[in-house]
Amino acid sequence: MNLECLDLIQLHCPPTEVYYRPEIFELFDILKKEGKILNLGVSVEKPEQALKAIEYENVCTIQIIFNMFRHRPSELFFKEAKRRDIGILARVPLASGLLTGKFGKESVFSKDDHRNFNINGAAFDKGETFSGINYNTGLEAVTELKTIFPNQDLAAIALKWILMFDEVSCVIPGASTPEQALSNLKALDLSDLSAAEMEAVKAVYDKYIRNPVHYQW
Repeated sequence: MNLECLDLIQLHCPPTEVYYRPEIFELFDILKKEGKILNLGVSVEKPEQALKAIEYENVCTIQIIFNMFRHRPSELFFKEAKRRDIGILARVPLASGLLTGKFGKESVFSKDDHRNFNINGAAFDKGETFSGINYNTGLEAVTELKTIFPNQDLAAIALKWILMFDEVSCVIPGASTPEQALSNLKALDLSDLSAAEMEAVKAVYDKYIRNPVHYQW
């Protein structure tokens, strides 16, 4: 990378047992003393892992799946992160593309796309793909979201929904083309969602997603 020091290095979804091995986290204090990194963060699958990770004083950011189809992190974890001044990076903000509103039952994903081979968690945590929800159920939920935000760019709305939470430091949407990257920026120009709109999104979550996703992730 031709860099003398990394601003932030993050452990990506380590196994749960790693969170109970302080000697691993101590290694990053050594890297800081050597001037190789400035900060340490952890990318997690579940809020329980996030809560354990921030018990280590050298962890300053948590990257966690948080979107319209994944509400649980905004409960206890967000409160604890705010109390400890922990940065929150929201990943998979569009639920593997479901929240763009551009997919349908006829959509086909290539063999090397995790939305094909990991839809049932065959390769890694199922929660990484479509936020762990049944694809057809997700389509039904998206259809209802479109009635709440008619004739609007649902992807931009979904990103704006995340930014409505003050605890979130940054959102990490994927982009495979310059056009998609520019499209993601539309969220910055949107007005804040109203309390009624936020409650309507929650109602969709409660109706389609909460059981069983909420209690797994």
